Amino acid sequence: MLAAAISVAVAGSSLVTAPTWAKPADAVTEGSRIVDYRGYRVAVPVSWQVVDLSAEPRACVRFDRPTVYLGHPGDQSSCPADLVGRTAALVIEPLDAVSAGRLAPQTAVTATGAAVAAGAVSRDDAIQVAVRGAGVLVTAAHTPDTEDLVRRILTSASLGRDAKVSSDSMLATTATRAATAAAPLAAAGPQPGVYTGKGFDTCAAPSQSTMNAWRNSSPYRAVGIYISGASRSCSQPNLTANWVTNQTNNGWRLIPIELGRQAPCGTRLPKMSADPATARSQGVTAANSAVSAAQALGIPAGSAIYNDIEQYPSNASCKAAVLSFLSGWTEQLHVRGYLSGMYSSGSSGVTDVCSAYHDSNYTRLDHLWIAWWNGVADTDAGPYCDASYYTNHRRLHQYVGEVLETWGGVQINIDRNYLDVSTSVSEPPPTSWSAVVDNTTAGGFTASANWGSSAFSAQRYGTDYRFADPVAASDPAWYRVTIPETASYEVAVWYPANAGYNDATPYIVATAGGNQTVTVNQRVNGGQWISLGVFTLTAGTGDKVGVSRWTTGTGYVIADAVRFTRV
Repeated sequence: MLAAAISVAVAGSSLVTAPTWAKPADAVTEGSRIVDYRGYRVAVPVSWQVVDLSAEPRACVRFDRPTVYLGHPGDQSSCPADLVGRTAALVIEPLDAVSAGRLAPQTAVTATGAAVAAGAVSRDDAIQVAVRGAGVLVTAAHTPDTEDLVRRILTSASLGRDAKVSSDSMLATTATRAATAAAPLAAAGPQPGVYTGKGFDTCAAPSQSTMNAWRNSSPYRAVGIYISGASRSCSQPNLTANWVTNQTNNGWRLIPIELGRQAPCGTRLPKMSADPATARSQGVTAANSAVSAAQALGIPAGSAIYNDIEQYPSNASCKAAVLSFLSGWTEQLHVRGYLSGMYSSGSSGVTDVCSAYHDSNYTRLDHLWIAWWNGVADTDAGPYCDASYYTNHRRLHQYVGEVLETWGGVQINIDRNYLDVSTSVSEPPPTSWSAVVDNTTAGGFTASANWGSSAFSAQRYGTDYRFADPVAASDPAWYRVTIPETASYEVAVWYPANAGYNDATPYIVATAGGNQTVTVNQRVNGGQWISLGVFTLTAGTGDKVGVSRWTTGTGYVIADAVRFTRV
């Protein structure tokens, strides 16, 4: 509901026009208006929306657009799963038994007769004030860039004649609240712990009744929760230590998420520094903030916390900043006794992390959460990460995004995930070995000028692939790799499929006993690894697999990528 559509009385609230703010002029150049809720009066920019939650109880309390929300947030099941980012927003709700559970040691309490609490602190990019004189709890969400604005808004507050003083029973003393928070209810062990199976994530932690309905009828047993970070878009009225305890006692696994600083080359805010040293320091700060949030919720040491870095157009300097940030994140989480994880798109963060898997300049993550919406419930990363990286129960895969699902009569907007995770982060046995050679791999691919390049198909591996007309002559494209020792290896190929590609493409495998040819129909089963079989390959560097143009099939012959895996 837009503020302009509200006139006089809205569930105990009203709006009147106020003079333009004098300081600073650039923050509210179009002027301001007064929002009056239960006698608590506050000036906000006229461009802000006002939503009456008593009239719209299913409204999503989202912080990605400037809004004042009046009343208690509902169960938040209508929130889109993939909102990212925040600007500034206020939630003004009655101070009663419902909201009292959200009071924290950092909640500022006004003096009787006052609407402003001096020295209110920000915790995890939100300022919370219990206004005793009006019986309301005010939560002001912000980013580092909008904190000054929300502080000016809070400072503008006053009490109207209809304000009613709250009962002191609704306000625990700061000391009592601090003591309560120092020993929160605990999750049933590290999260997500040891688990293989389906999970979901959504913008706001669902209500207890929703979680119960889904526990009884859905295929999911893990849920992603946004515990910290300045880029979170949704209010979290349900997310308390008691909620965490209840869910884990009911058999749910939790996936704790920090959604904070984003890649410097991306569009989302706030951004990490482009300077690698500064970015690493920011990663340390993010880790400490995330651990504080986890501990306040009773999520214990040994749990993994996943840093959500949304899709970005990577380049060399941006990649260095992201990897440095994640190194600081990982190192500090380890100091605090937690495991580190990252969520990102396959084409950006996952590709960058996996390309540096063996780079000693960066600290390796413990878990990798791959956003690749291919619809397959497994932990395969496709072309974005070598299959030998992050093995041994260290992967999550978001395989479908932004879907409405109903279980037990309750609908939520979710992303679907598949997890194979553990509290152990040991490396795979030393005999395990795999390598992928793409047509763009330096020193790993040779082909004559008769082979063209194309990025036409989205099923390609990497940036492009090679193609050529069939011909009754020897003109193969070769993939060169270093085999560590003579042994058995599975050879798999990746190609984009198309009705115009060759239906009988010969692949030549240079085995220890001589060349063997396997024919593949490249019109079907594209965009995935297709096994040619298991072969004995000789140790050393050499051309191990070729793609031949000499075929009776019709259509372009495609050369894209080859994977070698010791078995």
